[in-house]
Amino acid sequence: MAKYYDIDDIIMEEEAVLSIFKKAASGVGIDPSSEIDFIETGSKVELPFWLAHELKLRQAVSVNVPSCFNEKTRSEIQADSAGVDLRSRCPFFYEFGCKIAPIVDDRKIGILLLSAFKSRYKEILTKAHTVAFAAGSKFWTILTKEEINLYETARSAMASFKKWRMGGPRFQIASVLGKKRKSTA
Repeated sequence: MAKYYDIDDIIMEEEAVLSIFKKAASGVGIDPSSEIDFIETGSKVELPFWLAHELKLRQAVSVNVPSCFNEKTRSEIQADSAGVDLRSRCPFFYEFGCKIAPIVDDRKIGILLLSAFKSRYKEILTKAHTVAFAAGSKFWTILTKEEINLYETARSAMASFKKWRMGGPRFQIASVLGKKRKSTA
């Protein structure tokens, strides 16, 4: 877990992934409604990413590619990535993709993430710099958390640029330059 106290990282690592147990396990208590605390070899169980990752490192499970990176999603992104609702598939699509790719040994996920981000990036910046664009539109609802942060940063940068251009302070004196040196004599 790279960002231990980051709430978005914690939520992202709770994303469920389908895992297949390579070894039998007892006393795991994964399903509280189950009468037995035993998982047989070959059992398919949906686990949170953080647990599946740890069990994969211990070679206790194999992890399947999550549904948000399946072939249907890949073909939709290749056709028109700007119109694909990535938020409904996975709110942290890019970050989760970067973390899941080495676990499932699927190199196509990295290519998918790059192509999706490149084409959606242009659209996000265009919408962020358009004055008439309202934040409550349909476009806003299909953005992932990472894309929303990018959008908000672009809007803020554009607002700062317009403020500067309309007569804001042209130059600011650095705080270090405003201080006088004390004489050492």
